[in-house]
Amino acid sequence: MATQLAEWTALAPALALAVTGLVLLLADTLNPDNRSNTPLAVVGTVGALTSLGLTAWFLAAGTGQPATGGEILLFADAIKVDGLGLFFTAIFASVTALVVVASHDYLADHEDPGAFYSLMLFAATGMALLSVANSLAVIFVALEMASLPSYALVAYLKENRGSVEAGLKYFLVGAVSSAIFVFGISLVYAATGSLILGDVAAAFQDIGDLAGVAGLGVVMVLGGVAFKTASVPFHFWAPEAYEGAPAPVSAFLSSASKAAGFAVAFRVFVEAFPLGAATAAGIDWGLAFAVVAIATMTLGNFAAAVQSNVKRMLAYSSVGHAGYALIGLAALSAGGTHNGDVMGAAMAHLLVYGFMNTGAFLFVALVEHWGVGRTFEDYNGLATKAPIASLAMTVFMFSLAGLPPFGGFFSKYFLFMAAVFNGFWWLAAIGALNSVLSLYYYSRVVKALWIEEPSGDLSALDERPTALYAAVLFAAVATVLILPGFGPVIETAQSVAAAIFP
Repeated sequence: MATQLAEWTALAPALALAVTGLVLLLADTLNPDNRSNTPLAVVGTVGALTSLGLTAWFLAAGTGQPATGGEILLFADAIKVDGLGLFFTAIFASVTALVVVASHDYLADHEDPGAFYSLMLFAATGMALLSVANSLAVIFVALEMASLPSYALVAYLKENRGSVEAGLKYFLVGAVSSAIFVFGISLVYAATGSLILGDVAAAFQDIGDLAGVAGLGVVMVLGGVAFKTASVPFHFWAPEAYEGAPAPVSAFLSSASKAAGFAVAFRVFVEAFPLGAATAAGIDWGLAFAVVAIATMTLGNFAAAVQSNVKRMLAYSSVGHAGYALIGLAALSAGGTHNGDVMGAAMAHLLVYGFMNTGAFLFVALVEHWGVGRTFEDYNGLATKAPIASLAMTVFMFSLAGLPPFGGFFSKYFLFMAAVFNGFWWLAAIGALNSVLSLYYYSRVVKALWIEEPSGDLSALDERPTALYAAVLFAAVATVLILPGFGPVIETAQSVAAAIFP
């Protein structure tokens, strides 16, 4: 692949997202009096699917992988296209396509849908750039490219006080997090003299008296990553932002944005701060991630269990799932033979999570579209009027809980087993116990849908918003079909993860 095409074409998946965003913005600017929702949604969906198709093609062809010559370095090594970056780009493109389709009905009466779609494509572009960044400076710029449109998307319902308030809170906390992150980068640069990840790692081999400065920088970078992934103790923005944002935006942030945070974490901590050299310098980030993982999955699940609002429950649930994915870093060990398996399993879990969690939030968007309500009681008896959509939500809930035969069971199984094989059985045990706890609050949704009697007027459910329905059903089908197709998924994830370990 790399010998047949110019090397810059390896960025085609990210470029497809960027060009689509610009086309949407241009169409919205040149023809402001005729902002037709359907053509704009079609353009956004086609752009996201084009990016997904290119990513799948590159992964299948081995672009940037050892079998075809290794990673592709661009722009003075600031960009590195490899299997890991392409795998995460596939997650971003998949979630973006689903959310854009669902947003067609959600924004049916909105006066300016074009800006919404373009912001979402620009945020996805920033995430795609994050996944292939090989410089701490590029990582920060890409992180802001993904974050700034996200702030606007959360506050997009300008006449909705909850949406505006959530956007403001998200912006303020995000600004503080960005300041911490970039200050950490500056300290790492001061200690190592470089921003390129490989050069930073080489400097860590002989950090000397600057170990304290580098250690503080690593901790601050860890804090920035914890914010982006909604991990404890930087998780408090997530429930507020997800609850107040339009439901499709909540789906986008809780799935794609979270995956982007892990793309940064996996790339930076493995390639720039190698565990052996970092530990020798007194910086044991593996232990720090283990503590954060345990606190995140436990607090997220316990908080979700006491919620009465379904959307807020899903927000805390997403915090818990961040804890599971953190096992991909927490269960690494210096010289461990299963490091690639652990990280690859976490990446595969994030892919499955992208479908099941996005689908769950899009079902909430469907319920919001009907105007039924937001509490568990408001969901009572919805299956009597919308059995297909309720069946899809049941698939999402049981998959998120990790029950067989759904995709979430297999992704968690491989993640926990990889941690056990790498010597972290206790971390896997805590994750399994938290999964058992999560079944309680996920089953509350299923019980309300199928067992409880309707508690209000459900006549609005006679309307079937086509695009929202299609997105929810596609996410459910994908969650189920990952079962027979999970073998290639986990193999690809683990092979591209293993490639980044020295």
